[in-house]
Amino acid sequence: VRPGGEVHSFSRSLGDYGCTFTYSAQGGTNEQWQMTVGVSEDGGLFSCSIWRPQGKSYLFFTQFKAEVKGAKIEHAMAYSQAAVGAQSDIPLKQEEFEISETTVSHREGKFRFELSKLMIVAKTPRDEL
Repeated sequence: VRPGGEVHSFSRSLGDYGCTFTYSAQGGTNEQWQMTVGVSEDGGLFSCSIWRPQGKSYLFFTQFKAEVKGAKIEHAMAYSQAAVGAQSDIPLKQEEFEISETTVSHREGKFRFELSKLMIVAKTPRDEL
């Protein structure tokens, strides 16, 4: 994750599904972040996780948006601090971010600029017989 206030984007795909993380951040140095994508064994769920393995991020996020392609979000959560050692994840307050059918993003004026982890579980379209 690169600071400097510019908008950056990172994407990963798996088959028909994709996840794109778009953000801008200030301060700190280049932190090591990870993105993983996966599909459940039965193909019914697509997941996308973005997080800082070291736990808390010291960047000042001015905006963030995670977008899924090919699936609809069923559950999503954003955290100001990711679990590390004995500490657990600290979720953002519900008013700090919003979830739509395909995106999770900061809420202007409510988001407190802290982000360390983002998790999305989305339902893939099924062909009913």
